[in-house]
Amino acid sequence: VPSPNLVKWNSTLAKELGLDSDFFQSKEGVLVLSGNQVLEDTTPIAEAYAGHQFGYFTMLGDGRAVLLGEIVTKDEERYDIQLKGSGRTPYSRGGDGKATLGPMLREYIISEGMKGLGIPSTRSLAVLTTGETILRETTLPGAILVRVAKSHIRVGTFQFANQFLDTEELKALADYTIKRHYKEIFEKEEKYRHFLHEVVKKQAKLIAGWQLVGFIHGVMNTDNMVISGETIDYGPCAFMDTYHPETVFSSIDTEGRYAYQNQPKMASWDLARLAEALVPLLHDNMEKAIEIAQEEINQFSNLYLTFWYDGMRKKLGLFHENEMDEDLIGALLGLMVKYEADYTNTFRDLTLNQTTQPNLISSTEYQQWLDLWQDRRKQQEESLDDSRKLMESVNPTVIPRNHRVEEALERAVTNQDYSAMDSLVSVLQNPYDYENLNDYYATPPGETACGYRTFCGT
Repeated sequence: VPSPNLVKWNSTLAKELGLDSDFFQSKEGVLVLSGNQVLEDTTPIAEAYAGHQFGYFTMLGDGRAVLLGEIVTKDEERYDIQLKGSGRTPYSRGGDGKATLGPMLREYIISEGMKGLGIPSTRSLAVLTTGETILRETTLPGAILVRVAKSHIRVGTFQFANQFLDTEELKALADYTIKRHYKEIFEKEEKYRHFLHEVVKKQAKLIAGWQLVGFIHGVMNTDNMVISGETIDYGPCAFMDTYHPETVFSSIDTEGRYAYQNQPKMASWDLARLAEALVPLLHDNMEKAIEIAQEEINQFSNLYLTFWYDGMRKKLGLFHENEMDEDLIGALLGLMVKYEADYTNTFRDLTLNQTTQPNLISSTEYQQWLDLWQDRRKQQEESLDDSRKLMESVNPTVIPRNHRVEEALERAVTNQDYSAMDSLVSVLQNPYDYENLNDYYATPPGETACGYRTFCGT
């Protein structure tokens, strides 16, 4: 790229990875981060994969991303270092391979927010401007994101192997992936069945995590589901303000396929595509292999509900399962829909024993629900203080509110002023801090934001 300039460096992540921040913030380090200079003994690659995009199968691949290499930390954890927006690859399919500054900064903010919330996610190590002007709907400053992931092996990677490679190569991919992410099952009998089971379980837990904080990914295609169980590809994602299960933010999701309420179902659909790709490895008998695949996919729903109900109980300060919990949780969500309550702040208010939402305060139904909930809490062996601490550990005081994210991006891109972004990221890194409440970042947008739309800039 013509003129790389480092505008964001994640020193905390760099330290976790054991990277030398001084070097990577130097002139030579910036050349490496931009892809202009290749480190010794590394061979950057673009990965091939296929995938279902909005239900339709297509050949894909890293159209504007390059894997610089891998790093192994002192804890022997292996991570990919990938550049996003560094230029054309064999898979660019007519695109320019470039990215623009706003979407790259947006991924930095949201991925750090997800890390703060405790949800498995790829991370952002750096953002650089390239000195280029990129033509989209308008002309925009070019940028590169340096992304860190446990790997970039996707459901679509296995679909590619199943469609275009032979069974031995599919097996080699599965073995490599198991050794990298699920090494404890490598020596087991029926290891490919165990592998599918572990991936299904990890995704069930991940999607439950999304639902519990009101995160809407927006583009849950099979190429955007990684085998490691991390959240990846923050394109048209956003966080829900007012609780409406049918909420969609993505401008390209015109049918609501990936709406908030559909995310668990869509995850199961994607995993079924993984199971199909693995069929040749599950059993020598095709009918038996399909039966095994179906059995494992059928477990997703119960696994997801177990994780989700467990999370919802914690959000309400409940330590143990009780037969009335499903009704209690369902009643609250129903009231939140009816009275258009803010999702995050409803649980924040319950944690703080307050109500900041006029619609709920004036509702007799909500007051009755509060009485039932308090009775349920008092029935526990654990104290109300312990119950509150449990709630504080899972109910964020802040999330990446869409209007605050846009505000920070506007200042950064238009004025090269990163102060709003720095402040926002700092708050998002500690969302469970009930000692230092920040109403500015916790306040929902006004009604003008109800038509908020996201675009797949990343």
